[in-house]
Amino acid sequence: MAHHINFNEQTGQHAFMSVKRPAWHGLGQVVENYPTSREAIAVAGLDYEVTKAPIFARGAGLFDTYPVPDQYATMRTDTKAVFGVVGKDYQIVQNSDAFAFFDAIVGGGEGIQYETAGAIGNGERIFITAKLPGYIRVGNGDDVTGKYIFLTTSHDGSGSITAAFTPVRIVCQNTLNAALKTATNVVRIRHTAGAKERLEQAHKVMGVADTFSLQLEGIFNQWANVRIEDKQVRQLIQLALCPNKETYNLLKKGATDELSTMYKNACDAAFEYAMADDTQSLSTTKGTLFGAYNAVTGYYQNVRSFKTGEDKLKSICLGGTAQARGQKAFDLCGDFARQGAAALILN
Repeated sequence: MAHHINFNEQTGQHAFMSVKRPAWHGLGQVVENYPTSREAIAVAGLDYEVTKAPIFARGAGLFDTYPVPDQYATMRTDTKAVFGVVGKDYQIVQNSDAFAFFDAIVGGGEGIQYETAGAIGNGERIFITAKLPGYIRVGNGDDVTGKYIFLTTSHDGSGSITAAFTPVRIVCQNTLNAALKTATNVVRIRHTAGAKERLEQAHKVMGVADTFSLQLEGIFNQWANVRIEDKQVRQLIQLALCPNKETYNLLKKGATDELSTMYKNACDAAFEYAMADDTQSLSTTKGTLFGAYNAVTGYYQNVRSFKTGEDKLKSICLGGTAQARGQKAFDLCGDFARQGAAALILN
């Protein structure tokens, strides 16, 4: 599979680190023990710095150059790769600052476990996943979901620093991204003067994680006790994966022959995952609303093919299609828990 994990020609290594097992792209360094933040930065090849360099416009003459006011290029100091153009107020948050953000969450890193870290492209975007202590337990306690914080930041001026609470169901490594209607699981910090100081307010992210884990544990345990018929699982999948109003209207009319082959194949694959995958056979998932939710999220995590590892990362963790469809499934399951089959009626 193609990928966009950064390859450093100077070191001959891909900028990626994972603990105990390789990631889906099979690249980077695998370590047996959870590293400290300093070790993770070094092993993942993220121990480079980024600087703001002045920009010059070339004139008619060979040596005629003119400074561009208040515009700077962000650039790696080791490879000299240029990432993007930013303004004078843009503040660089070094990779080490991003890890310091995690360390601050639990007072110097006690109890935090860095599981993956890496860089994409030329190193313009980095991402980190860190496991928090404790679990979300569903049913009799055997079905556990790990509590993670996912952080990503870019050096090219394209986006904010983003930290999100991200549960991962251990049995199938299925990311259960979901935002409750009463709160958000994401903290965004702009790359402006003071961004580094705001990173130090890490207790806000920890508060989000604590609140969400308690709420999700209650919701998932409720869903594990709500029965749902197979035909209703298929309906829920069709609605969750519905890409546009046109497809919705065709579903409403019952014109299944006019649905796109790509959409029908996706729904069939997700339904097959719901019915046949080993991870769906647990008492907490088989025939339950919790299983229906996992059918949608598990389809994107464990079944669907992506062109590149970067595409999968964006889709699942950075607000892409998988995250949007998972959120739709989460909302539909919430409605089903309250309204029953009426929540799946097309209107």
